[in-house]
Amino acid sequence: MSPLVALAAGLALLILGGDLLVRGALALALRLGLPAAVIGATVMGFGTSAPELAASLEAALAGLPGIALGNVVGSNVANIGLILGVSALLAPAVADRATLRRDGTAMLLAALACAALALAPGGIGRLAGLGLLAGLAVYLLVALRGGAAEALPEGAVVPLRRGLVFAGAGLAAVVLGAGWLVDGASVLAAEAGVSEAVVGLTVVAVGTSLPELAASVAAAARGRGDLALGNVLGSNVFNVLGILGVTALAAPLPGGVMTATDLGVMVGATVLALALAAAGGLGRLAGVGLLGLYALYLATLAFGAA
Repeated sequence: MSPLVALAAGLALLILGGDLLVRGALALALRLGLPAAVIGATVMGFGTSAPELAASLEAALAGLPGIALGNVVGSNVANIGLILGVSALLAPAVADRATLRRDGTAMLLAALACAALALAPGGIGRLAGLGLLAGLAVYLLVALRGGAAEALPEGAVVPLRRGLVFAGAGLAAVVLGAGWLVDGASVLAAEAGVSEAVVGLTVVAVGTSLPELAASVAAAARGRGDLALGNVLGSNVFNVLGILGVTALAAPLPGGVMTATDLGVMVGATVLALALAAAGGLGRLAGVGLLGLYALYLATLAFGAA
């Protein structure tokens, strides 16, 4: 198939698969009586990051480290600028102090670790991958101990048996979709004469972030800005600790594939989002500001690639 068709078909499968995975994961989480805040930060955040995991792993194994790392960095920026911005327009996102300290601190440390490792001369090797996964395990243990059980709005999940079917089908869809997406994106990058990193930061990152957008918007539309914020926090933590960890174990990423500017944008966006949340929550004005800054970043990338 043509690269454009492969790209579109891959994105469609990633979106469908991500939605099925989240619905199945939520069914399991509620059966286990997990707290709503934990569901937002772990199950929703990690489940909606499945497309990023599949795409980055596929890219790294295909010898395209720029797309693999660019997808993680670009997805984290998109999660804050695009997804948190849109969600804040629909419903103010206010996190309690304990959740913000736990998940916000983890997101900031993950962003700093990503930047440091990506700028290191040796890149992100298998030992670093193991360290990232160990950090993820610690985060999960801490997150799963916090909060009291709380049911999500009626209709947010499906029955357990159907949830298992959805999760299995979603996993198959994201794996197949990731292959098509990476193949199409790499060919288009070569034909357009732009770097792998730019493609990863834009087309691949935004495409694989669509499940997060759908989940966060759905939560915000129900007046649950806390779940939308938790989804972004958890997704950004998992993007670095989980996706980079697994990817580096499978295929170490060399240094120098990502600029300090793009990594700085990711860290800066993280600090800005946490500062806004700590200052009283993310309201509509903050949402407009985040969307404007993200549009400016995309314009800068497009201008630089032209």
